[in-house]
Amino acid sequence: MFSKVLVANRGEIAVRVMRSLEELGVATVAVYSEPDRDAPHARRADEAYLLGPGEASESYLAVDKILDAAQRAGAEAIHPGYGFLAEDSDFARACDEAGIVFIGPPPEAIDSMGSKTRSRELMRDAGVPIVPGTTDPVDSVEDARSIIDDEIGYPVAIKAVGGGGGKGFRVAESEDELEEAFEGAAREGEKFFSNATVYLERYLSDPRHVEVQVLADAHGNVVHLYERDCSVQRRHQKLIEESPAPAVSPELRERLGEIATDATRAVGYRSAGTVEGLLQDDEYFFLEMNTRVQVEHCVTEMTTGIDIVREQVKIAAGEELAFGQEEIVARGHAIECRINAEDASKRFEPGPGTIGSYREPSGPFVRVDSGVEAGSEISPLYDAMVAKLIVWDVDREASTNRMRRALGEFEVGGLTTLIPFHLALLDTDQWRRAETCRDLVEDLEWLQGLAPPPDEPAADEGDEEEEKLERSYAVEVSGRRFDVKVIGPPPVADGGAPGSGSAGTRKPPRRRERGDGGQGGGSAEDLTSPLQGTVLRVAVEQGAEVEEGALICVIEAMKMENEITAHRAGTVEELAVSEGGSISTGERIAVIK
Repeated sequence: MFSKVLVANRGEIAVRVMRSLEELGVATVAVYSEPDRDAPHARRADEAYLLGPGEASESYLAVDKILDAAQRAGAEAIHPGYGFLAEDSDFARACDEAGIVFIGPPPEAIDSMGSKTRSRELMRDAGVPIVPGTTDPVDSVEDARSIIDDEIGYPVAIKAVGGGGGKGFRVAESEDELEEAFEGAAREGEKFFSNATVYLERYLSDPRHVEVQVLADAHGNVVHLYERDCSVQRRHQKLIEESPAPAVSPELRERLGEIATDATRAVGYRSAGTVEGLLQDDEYFFLEMNTRVQVEHCVTEMTTGIDIVREQVKIAAGEELAFGQEEIVARGHAIECRINAEDASKRFEPGPGTIGSYREPSGPFVRVDSGVEAGSEISPLYDAMVAKLIVWDVDREASTNRMRRALGEFEVGGLTTLIPFHLALLDTDQWRRAETCRDLVEDLEWLQGLAPPPDEPAADEGDEEEEKLERSYAVEVSGRRFDVKVIGPPPVADGGAPGSGSAGTRKPPRRRERGDGGQGGGSAEDLTSPLQGTVLRVAVEQGAEVEEGALICVIEAMKMENEITAHRAGTVEELAVSEGGSISTGERIAVIK
């Protein structure tokens, strides 16, 4: 087993990985960007190193700096978490060249599964069912039109070969929409994955998204941990996951396990991974293989009792799986809700800001994976996840009731989150009938009914906390983070110092005041950006009449597309953004009068 591991990630996944490492007796090393200096993951680790200077949004992609930190710390291995570098075969190779173990699959397996056309070809040859479509790239709209007419038919999905997370994915319902969808998928493929190549698949209108967790060691052992259902999504990005999948029969469950292990063996896989597929009318088709730990791995851990991250680390250390397929038993039902700082009533618009009061739910079989606390900043530089709430009970109905109770206990002050959305959705007939709930997630009128109440007045300035004499600070020496405790009176100017790391001595910031529609700053007519990013699409023109909630533009940040909607009805008197341009937090998008 390793003696020291660097975790090349941030937030809840960094904390989650560190917990498993600590239980294995492995020392932990964190890396952090400048905005994350006081983040819980940086404070939790045995050592922490700054990934700077440079653009904070790119810090966790700085391979040279991450490897340098690992070598300075004497780390024998790097765990990439998920996102960022977890599926980057070049990073896996760079680790190997530096003599550091990459806790993940071989780079060749990442390459094979990273290309959607190559993975479809491999799965087809291995006898794994794939969605009808092409296994070769499609070069032009004319070629696509011919293939669709002869082999696939409409509606058709056009996908970037390196796509994922909803990026590089467009649908053409008819021939009239083909050119725009083809060019849009290619453009996103080039932007996000440096590859404009696309392929075609039959578009399934309302499939269930069902995936199977696998583990494979270097000794030829491959097992599956049964399936998860991740059908509740918005813009092909998951919101709620559960295990087992409610629409899967015992016979199909056995078949899914066979498909997943066959797919895993076909690419010489080693590590934890997920075989994703689509289920419709009792037909199951391979979609892709995610060569990393998934955000939703927690529901599988709750039903099987297996720590997936721990097994992943042990596999990377060369150990053999300690159990076979016959020893893995799934019991009960688990549900996970992603608690994002988003406003569902505004097409899931992100709402970065500072967390005020913060209280996580607890009780029997309730788990919270988070990397925040009172005073933490949900930065527009990164994704908007606050935490993941996971519950378990004996069956789906009991698990739903437990999730409702836990959601009701979850307190995140100062931010608009998806908690009201989850509570409302779990109380619908669609959820009770175990439907995909796609009709609700895409129903703007239903979503607008979830709008948060107006902000309450700020707390009285005279309501001050009692001053404390003992204070903790974070200091940096040559790029390495240290915690220092200072005993004495607090500074007179403000009763504390910026960057103080002690939750017990730092007063949670007041809730931020907002203008109309949750937009910060400017006049009531100003629509401003809640995050920093790139404008992918502008949906209106200057002079257009819009209703409240109408789509104004789409901003991309950290490979997440965020729809920005009108905060009021009126006329677009001024439009300050253009497609392809960059925008900063608080910058004006439009003036609507």
